[in-house]
Amino acid sequence: MKAQAQNIQSRRDFLKASGGVALLIGVSGILPGLISCEDSGKVQEALEKHKVTAWVQISPEGDIIIYNPAAEMGQGSMTSLPLILAEEMDADWSRVRVEFSPQEADIYGSPGWAPGSKLMFTVGSRTTNSYYQVMRKAGAQARFVLMHSAARLWDVPIEALSSSNSEIIHSIENRKISYGALVPHLSWPDEMPDFKPSDLKPQSEFKLIGKQIPRTEIPSKVDGSAQFAMDIRLPEMVYGVMERGRLHGAAPKLMNKEEILGQQGVLKVVTLDYAIGLVAETLEQALAAKKLLEIQWEDSEAAGYNSQEAFGNYEKLATEAGPGQVITEIGDVQKALRRAPRKYSADFKNDYVYHCQMEPLNAVVRVSEDHTEAEVWVGSQQGPDTKLGVPALLGIPHEKVTVHLQYLGGGFGRRSMNDFVEECALLAREMAPAPVKLIWTREDDLTYGAFRPLSFQRLTAGVNSDGNITAFSHCVVGDGGNLVASGVKNDHYNIPNQFAEWREAKHGIRLKHWRSVGHGPNKFAIECLLDEVALGEGKDPAALRRELMRDSPRALATLEKVLELSDWEAELPEDRAKGLSFVEHGSLGTGVCEISVDRQSGLIRVHNFWIALDAGVVIQPDNVTAQMEGGVIMGMSSVLKEQITIEDGRVSQSNFNDYQLLRIQEAPEAIEVAKIPSDEIPQGVGETATPMVAGAIANAFLKLTGKRLRHLPFSPERVLEILNS
Repeated sequence: MKAQAQNIQSRRDFLKASGGVALLIGVSGILPGLISCEDSGKVQEALEKHKVTAWVQISPEGDIIIYNPAAEMGQGSMTSLPLILAEEMDADWSRVRVEFSPQEADIYGSPGWAPGSKLMFTVGSRTTNSYYQVMRKAGAQARFVLMHSAARLWDVPIEALSSSNSEIIHSIENRKISYGALVPHLSWPDEMPDFKPSDLKPQSEFKLIGKQIPRTEIPSKVDGSAQFAMDIRLPEMVYGVMERGRLHGAAPKLMNKEEILGQQGVLKVVTLDYAIGLVAETLEQALAAKKLLEIQWEDSEAAGYNSQEAFGNYEKLATEAGPGQVITEIGDVQKALRRAPRKYSADFKNDYVYHCQMEPLNAVVRVSEDHTEAEVWVGSQQGPDTKLGVPALLGIPHEKVTVHLQYLGGGFGRRSMNDFVEECALLAREMAPAPVKLIWTREDDLTYGAFRPLSFQRLTAGVNSDGNITAFSHCVVGDGGNLVASGVKNDHYNIPNQFAEWREAKHGIRLKHWRSVGHGPNKFAIECLLDEVALGEGKDPAALRRELMRDSPRALATLEKVLELSDWEAELPEDRAKGLSFVEHGSLGTGVCEISVDRQSGLIRVHNFWIALDAGVVIQPDNVTAQMEGGVIMGMSSVLKEQITIEDGRVSQSNFNDYQLLRIQEAPEAIEVAKIPSDEIPQGVGETATPMVAGAIANAFLKLTGKRLRHLPFSPERVLEILNS
């Protein structure tokens, strides 16, 4: 059994948890003062007076704690962010321990979202990018404090000192002192250097960044000691479940409440606008009672909606005169299309997709008996409110809600939505002071999920007499705004006239960011149309993109590298073909896949996948490779298999028996990743590989068969229909 969840009541107790000294690092660097971790009063005073983004604790024994402000859901933030700070601090990485920071946006929020705003929101592959300069500067200033203190202790110029591996060194007198031994002698300098980026370490001196450093949380995940929210066990904890039905937004009317309350172990029945909640002594009792619920469901906006029939209406919306919401407009597309001697146009379709995170949604909430305080244990991607909506929902002051962030068993955007936390909080209010654990079953999450939207794209390209693309028009139809419309810009393709728009179609289906958001469907459409242009113009698809990327050297470098890596021009057996696709989503990447097609079953087999990536400075090379590999696998699963369908407003699928995922025997024989050296600020890599998969597979299919795949997913039935058309 996992250890009992630690109850950290306040930031003061948090800082008192270990001895030594805390170096408080603010927006402008370390705060002007050194605070003993045992002097909680001064620590609390400092926290109240200063906006702190992170801190380091150093014990007299030389142990170092670095606090990670981001969620850890397998993407490696528990290593990458502390590693950046440790690099500039010249810390001995073997003595570093990493812990989650408290969930306080004003203290730990990322500055990389918008001017003046700070969020703790692990989404959009922004974490490393937005914290990179903050953590470097913090590490450099922590090192400077240590250097200054050693200089005073030895009465030598600071310029005569150097640092390495958690030691300050005076080479002239052959003396050294460890960071731990310096703790009793730390003093604050009269003036702290500002440490601009140019003052920090050059890449040539990196000892941690860019090296093969094992991830800090992997051993605990391997031996089972890592604590996820699902592992939390608290004294007197009870269990909650919800019945939400399959019709999104429908209001329930419970017909047999007294019967349910009479079931063994059932403690409470709670009616919400869209669900019936049950609380019982055990999870088994709650689930057993749930099966007995007799509910009459009212209609909702989604009633009568059929997803596969919607594409006809979407096509009509795309055909209607007048633009929707303009996303990008460069030059005059309509004029350029009228002048173009040749035009290429195609429609693309994408079904709903489910997140499939491994750990079912769950949370634990304890509300005090007087309803004035609350604690939350959850694996969350956080959000605009670091207290996950609990203060407003329960009417509790923000500072009286404590969130204990746990490891996440997968997020992919779903855990940036905190509906499951709010549900748990409502049940916990009813059961106060007993803590409540709410668990969504897989069927709950799939039938009442929040999906990547269904969408329709109509693209048109105009080509001049030289075979060059002069105009590119992209119309997206669907619900969700940025959820369907992101990824339509072509910033790295030199096309003089571009126009992109979004036309809204609402159906009342719950929607949410899904890994790479709109880039998956939209880059699929863009990259497929480019290959259709290349085919029509008698050009190699790589040559066409080389022309388009002529003014984007970093993008072009990924293309040239992947062509080399995949041996693009090498002859293949007649039953195989290669296709390529370019994506910009934080990082820049070009992918090539090699496929074959079983013309009897309609199954597409991906044999090899190659990626060339420009991610800026690579903090953890092995982790970047793992992210690319995982992105390809997830992309293949969604492209070849995954599909949510809605009939009469209700989700047709219920579990993995009818929502198919890629199986291990269907994985590629090899995935190779080349990382292009760079000194640019790191960019996200979690969402670069996934959206390039559909275009690469469809383009390889076009080359192999001469047929066009334009509707995701490429199920065997759809492939056979195309092959036989």
